[in-house]
Amino acid sequence: MVKIPELLAPGGTLDAFKTAILYGADAIYAGLPGFSMRARAKITVDEVKQGIDLAHQHGKKVYLAFNLFAHDRDYENMPRVSEVLNYLKPDALIVSDPGVIMWVRENHPDIPIHISTQANICSAASVRFWQNAGAVQCVLAREVSHNEFKSIRKQCPDIGLEIFIHGAMCMSYSGRCLLSNYITGRPSNRGACAQLCRWKYDVILREHDTGIEMPIEEDERGAYIMNSKDLCLMPRLKEVIESSPDSLKIEGRNRSEYYVGSVVRAYRNALDAYAADPDNFDSAPFMNDLNVLESRGYTTAFFDGPLPAEAHDYERTRSESDWHAAGVITNVDKNNITLELRNEIKTGDTIHFILPHTTDKVSVVMDEIINAKNGELLPKMSAGQKNSILIPISKIPSKYQDKFVPLVLAYKHK
Repeated sequence: MVKIPELLAPGGTLDAFKTAILYGADAIYAGLPGFSMRARAKITVDEVKQGIDLAHQHGKKVYLAFNLFAHDRDYENMPRVSEVLNYLKPDALIVSDPGVIMWVRENHPDIPIHISTQANICSAASVRFWQNAGAVQCVLAREVSHNEFKSIRKQCPDIGLEIFIHGAMCMSYSGRCLLSNYITGRPSNRGACAQLCRWKYDVILREHDTGIEMPIEEDERGAYIMNSKDLCLMPRLKEVIESSPDSLKIEGRNRSEYYVGSVVRAYRNALDAYAADPDNFDSAPFMNDLNVLESRGYTTAFFDGPLPAEAHDYERTRSESDWHAAGVITNVDKNNITLELRNEIKTGDTIHFILPHTTDKVSVVMDEIINAKNGELLPKMSAGQKNSILIPISKIPSKYQDKFVPLVLAYKHK
C-alpha cells in the first residue's frame, strides 16, 4: 500500500495556523520571528506559541524556519534564539546554513533538523551529505524533476524527503535571487524580496552620459521577461504520491488565510480521495477548487524536466482568476452567521462557502445585506475595518450547518 504523505501548510499568521488546522493540514511551518527567511511575516513569538499549542492539541506538528544565512553578527543573537526555542518547543527546525546547523546540534540536540530548500538540494549525494550532518528530512529544490526525485528516493530510502507542490516560483534557484538586494535594498534571504522578477522592464541604451529608452514592445511575448506562473502539481498528484515523498509542502507564509485554507482543503480532499480509491483517482475536481484562487496561472514547472515555455507569463503579472475572497466566518449562533468581509458584497451576489472535511460547497444568494453592527439593511458593504454582515442560519441546509464554524472561508465572483 502506498503511504499518503504529510500535507504541510504555511503559518504566516495565527489565523493561518488555525485555518490550516481546520482544513486538514498534517503539519504547519512557521518562522522564528526575526530569524527566518520570512522576517517580515506578521506573527509574534507568543502567537507562534499559541499556534504550536493548538496544533499539538489536534495531533499536528509544527516546524520552525530558521533558514537565514547567518553573518557573524547574527550569532550574537543566538542566546535569545535558544530562549525562544525552549519556550516554543517545535517539532523540528528548518535550517540551511551549515554554521547554524552546527549551532543547533550543539545547543539543541533534541530538536530534529530539516534542511531548507535554500540549501538547493538537487541530488542524492547532497541528501546523503546533509543526512550525515544530522538531518532527518531534506526539502528538495523546486528545480528537481520527477524522475530525479524518484532516483533520489531510491538512493536515499531512510531519510525524509519533502517537495513543494503548490505556490510561487522563484526565477533563481529556490529563492537565492539577489535582484531585490541590489535594486531595492530588500534582502530576499531575509524574507523581504520585492519580487523584481514580476516587474515590467524597458531597455535603456547608455551612450556616454545620456540614456536612450528602448521600450520592450508588447508583442506576443510582452515585457514581463521573468514572470513565472505559480507551481501547481495537482494535475500530477497521483504520480507524486506514488513516488513516495514524505511531505508535500505548500508555499505561502505571507499569504492570506483564504489562500491557505483553500489550497489545504483542495489537496487534503485529493489525498483522501486517492487513499480511498487509488486506481480511480481523478485530480480534475480538486483542480477546479484551485482555479477559483487568484494566481498568476499555473505550471508544473520542472516536474517533467526542462522548464516549458508556457511556464512563464510574458504579458501580465496580475491574477487570472475571475474569483476572489468574500470573507471569513467570525461567529455563529442559533440565528446568524457573522461574515467578516474581505471584498465588497452587494445585493444579488452569490457567496460560496468552502467547507472543511467535505468536497461539498454551499452557496448563498445575498438578497439582502445586513450590517452585523446594527442590523441595518444596506445595498452593499465594503471590506475593511472589520466590516461584517449577518447571514441567517436558515439559509444554510440543515445537514451542513454543523460545518459552519469560525474561520470557514467564502469566495465570490469579482
